Amino acid sequence: MRLTMPTGTPEGIPLTVMTFREDAVIGTMSLAALVRLVPSPRQEEDPRALKTASGHDRRRAELRATVQRTLKSQKGKNIPDYAEYIAAGVLGKHGSAWSTPPITLWHAGEVAAMSDELVAGSGLRTLTVAPDAMVIAIDGETQTTAWHDIYRDPESFGLTYTELGRRVRIPFELYIGISPADARQIFYDRNVKGVDVAKNLAMSMDQRDLATRLAYTVGEKLEVESDGQRMPFAKLVNAGKRQLTKTDKEVVTLSALRALIVTTIFGTRGVNYSATNVQPEDLPPNTDADEVATVVVRLVSRLIEDRFPDFARRSAITAPAVMAGLGVLLHRATPWCAPSDAMSYDMVGRLLADVRWEREARYWDGVCASVGSSGRLNFSGGVRDSAGRVAGALIEPHSGLGHKVRGVRGSTCACGRER
Repeated sequence: MRLTMPTGTPEGIPLTVMTFREDAVIGTMSLAALVRLVPSPRQEEDPRALKTASGHDRRRAELRATVQRTLKSQKGKNIPDYAEYIAAGVLGKHGSAWSTPPITLWHAGEVAAMSDELVAGSGLRTLTVAPDAMVIAIDGETQTTAWHDIYRDPESFGLTYTELGRRVRIPFELYIGISPADARQIFYDRNVKGVDVAKNLAMSMDQRDLATRLAYTVGEKLEVESDGQRMPFAKLVNAGKRQLTKTDKEVVTLSALRALIVTTIFGTRGVNYSATNVQPEDLPPNTDADEVATVVVRLVSRLIEDRFPDFARRSAITAPAVMAGLGVLLHRATPWCAPSDAMSYDMVGRLLADVRWEREARYWDGVCASVGSSGRLNFSGGVRDSAGRVAGALIEPHSGLGHKVRGVRGSTCACGRER
């Protein structure tokens, strides 16, 4: 007599999914399901753990290695910060202003079972993943590892397993039965085809960054007259580009305005924050966020209002490196500036009074711009590279660069000094 195997519901992890192409589905899962489906990449790269692992687990680790980078690369360094970010989001510390992208998974081989549509015409189905299925994260592995770290010790992140079970649903897309070569191609496309966002542009979107918030505050509170109309300066600030084109109606980018903010706060040290968050604990000694915000918004707003005709013309004053250099000068009018460098705002105004803001090589070539092969002046030099030279030219009117940006020619200048 031969016994037949059971024909009931296949064992495994059931997932509610929606098909979006013949070999792929999307859905959400609990954190417990994720850590069961996708082992920790840390374990799969641990030689000691692999020595005692089952043959199945070693084969999975080998398969993962064909479609993923190791954690020893830069992504491994990002995991602790990513885990802290996720945990803070789960705890509600970010409010609604946080997000993690869907994790892209690869299910090697066929699934254990796929139900009929749960609701006719909806595309919703129940997919069952067998306990021994090889499911690998081909995009989003840093996030996956961060979730594993949180699940391994939730208390160290201020969480509990109960909270993780109640609050967390993880979005995913799952590619089913595709070849390793196709999985590698998806990894490549996701990591290479996309255009990386420049760090300083990304910073101008970060509302948890103090400097970004102050840039938006300046834009909202300052009113200027443009084309015969009073309007908030914010309407003339472009938040989506690093550089403006001739067809843009705005006069300055948000990233350039933020560069002015950070150097007003920190002086020359501010260039180090052009692509880095500014937190309250980073502020100058004996200051607090409220004081810094009040002073910086007042000084920056006054500077823009006083020089607005130059901004309206989109002259050299709107170039990011020039904005950063202006901030270094404006820093000297803050109450926390070193006494040896401190000056009044009126003195700042006098130093800027005779600067030539026209976008011409005779004033700015070699300061923060260069002349290309076509003869066109290019202001694409970065804040880090050129802000110091701009600041020196503005602060020291008798220097060579100080004379240059003021258009001084001949043996003497208005200050009576020989060039």
